[in-house]
Amino acid sequence: MDTPSFFLLLIFLLQVLCPYCSSRTSDYLIKGSFLSVEKPSDVLVSANDDFSAGFFCVGENAFVFAVWFTKSSSPTTVWMANRDQPVNGKASRLSLLESGNLVLSDAGRATVWTSATATPSSVQLELLDTGNLVLRTSNIAVCLWQSFDSPTDTLLPQQFLTENAGLISSKSRSNHSSGYYKLYFDNDNILRLLYKSPNLSSVYWPEPWLLPWDVGRTSYNISKMAVLNSTGHFKSSDNLRFQAADCEEGPKRRLTLDPDGNIRLYSLEESEKTWVVTWQAISDPCRIHGICGANSLCNYDHILGRTCSCLQGYKIKNPNDWSGGCEPEVKISCNSSGQFHFSKLANVEFFGYDKKYFGNSTLQDCEEQCLKMCDNCKGFRFKFSNKTSAYACYCKSFLLNGHHKPSFDGDMYLKPPKPYSFTNKKSGRESLILDCRGELHVALNRTYQKPHEKKSLKFFLWLAIAVGGVELTCGFLSWCFLFWARKDPDIAAQGYSTYAGSRKFTYAELNKATRGFREEIGKGAGGVVYKGILSDHRVAAIKRLNKAGQGEAEFLVEVSFIGRLNHMNLIEMWGYCAEGRHRLLVYEYMERGSLADNLCSAAAALNWEKRFEIALGTAKGLAYLHEECLEWIMHCDIKPQNILLDSNYRAKVADFGLSKLLSRGNLNNITFSRIRGTRGYMAPEWVHKLGIPSKVDVYSYGIVVLEMVTGRGQTNILGANINGGMIEYEGVAAWVRDKVSKASLERKSDNSWIEEIVDPMMMAGKYDLARIEVLVRVALQCVEEDKEERPTMSQVVEILCAV
Repeated sequence: MDTPSFFLLLIFLLQVLCPYCSSRTSDYLIKGSFLSVEKPSDVLVSANDDFSAGFFCVGENAFVFAVWFTKSSSPTTVWMANRDQPVNGKASRLSLLESGNLVLSDAGRATVWTSATATPSSVQLELLDTGNLVLRTSNIAVCLWQSFDSPTDTLLPQQFLTENAGLISSKSRSNHSSGYYKLYFDNDNILRLLYKSPNLSSVYWPEPWLLPWDVGRTSYNISKMAVLNSTGHFKSSDNLRFQAADCEEGPKRRLTLDPDGNIRLYSLEESEKTWVVTWQAISDPCRIHGICGANSLCNYDHILGRTCSCLQGYKIKNPNDWSGGCEPEVKISCNSSGQFHFSKLANVEFFGYDKKYFGNSTLQDCEEQCLKMCDNCKGFRFKFSNKTSAYACYCKSFLLNGHHKPSFDGDMYLKPPKPYSFTNKKSGRESLILDCRGELHVALNRTYQKPHEKKSLKFFLWLAIAVGGVELTCGFLSWCFLFWARKDPDIAAQGYSTYAGSRKFTYAELNKATRGFREEIGKGAGGVVYKGILSDHRVAAIKRLNKAGQGEAEFLVEVSFIGRLNHMNLIEMWGYCAEGRHRLLVYEYMERGSLADNLCSAAAALNWEKRFEIALGTAKGLAYLHEECLEWIMHCDIKPQNILLDSNYRAKVADFGLSKLLSRGNLNNITFSRIRGTRGYMAPEWVHKLGIPSKVDVYSYGIVVLEMVTGRGQTNILGANINGGMIEYEGVAAWVRDKVSKASLERKSDNSWIEEIVDPMMMAGKYDLARIEVLVRVALQCVEEDKEERPTMSQVVEILCAV
């Protein structure tokens, strides 16, 4: 046995024989070790000392396992594993089991939280400088689990906010359990703030009655991702952009959904060790729904702050918690005749919960209708409608989100019992930042009971010796396995699943799906594509990569990146296989094949409308890759073979990002089309090795569009010159440009030159000459020799959408 192996064995045996040594302050946690709630020094600390991870006290005898900022005046939590189920202050621990699972256990040994990451590999838990708590393999650094994938109420720089990972506020400053406010992506791909209590829910930011483009948002990007960078710039896929007031490198930052329902960007003032607000979503806190509870009114003053008051005829439920709202002071049957009257509140709005609408009504009509609706009408909004030139009333079934609004067009009429007049006698006050609700303190009443020691000391001594012997044997066998596994890194990565949601297939599954890789449907960049039927009966296109020489760790990182891309004009990846040396990707199957197949097939006969939509869809897909992704992506191989068509002839760009998946260390063994593009579609600056900017994709796109219009491939074309002789044109772009130039020289006012270049297969059908001319001229601009003269893909989309 060599010396390093001997020391590894010695360290392992020491850990087995001295279990209490496993509990320690460290940079990382390894298998078989734990952090104890009873030892305040049991924490993980990031290398830069900015973050700590350990047990955090949230109440009397109540603890959560959390990550917090170390250098602020008071610890500020940024992530919690068990915010809704605190553990006991005695005998609770976070353990990295030999199975590879990270487990948080309560005093009674009940599992409160687990990472669900069973693996035979050697793994370790480490707190990174970014504040990300990561469980990953020790030898090849594959991420098995990370806290960044499950945020609580805070987003840190470089952490992604996604469709499945939003922010949920705490209930109060002292109660860290899940509150009533949520920052999330809705079904329209818009990032919104939602108030959700046990009985009610409503969206309040951006204002739900506004369309996305009214507030500078877009619903067309379906990737649903957002990120904050270290300089304080926030960018979301719905086009939401904002930045910190001190936007620059240096300050520590966090974006937090506070208990009051407002989302704020904070910077740490290191000299004072205090947090300063550098941006907030909502300036008027009374616009936040549910902040004062039901049957109450919110008022805001820049000096006095926010105050909550009960409406006429109501009293506060809990003086320490305004979120509970107010309840009727006296309960009167709505059938009691003459027991109610209506009280007017000018410039007061109660958003939502309109039970019924009555148009062309007088004030008396509204009062009568509200009385008839009994308990289903708590009051009504009375306003003049410019559309109908008459008054209308909106009966409210619930009184929530009440606040003064000078610009509010209409009056609110409440329906309290007759003895009451409107007063603001119940109120609570707060500043803009602090929560006006009473602090809800957390206490864990369950105490830890030590087991009774009724057995003799001798029994426990023999038991300890027996258990120690078993552990020593198991430890030695485990060490032997790990020593053997180090020689084959691929074994250590078995069972890994990417966090992007792509499914991991076994090689046997894909071999069965393709019937032994029998039906080849294409050869593309770096691999062969086969048709297969998955176990759930979905038809898939399965690509086996050629000479994908990197290890599984790098491959999985790239797969997780590609799996996060989501656009209607990009081919969707369903999963992958990384087993031994096999590297395969599983995509959705395109019924109509590639654009190249359709252009060459007389039976397909793409009409003009289909060709135009394919050109537009392809441009949208490339614009997404170039400009709308959170990370810039260049395709490098745009050609008709890489544009696939679904059953409705919708274009979907394929093979994007695959250059990341092929071996970077052995470029000579990779096919010419993969790394150098495809001859005829490559931009001049790429051919001459002058750099590879994003405009190379624009050039390739222009060639593809000209092929679609003319039906001619990217080969030399024979045509007549000005003197009647024959001339050979180098490609379709030169031929089309010559036709346009001739028409200009001959001063032709019509579009007859278009008929000379249009694909004869379209001649039998109808097409729009004006739209074809725009498409051709855009394509010619895309294939300009000077890359600076070419448009961006977003500009191409804008031009084509305007036609």
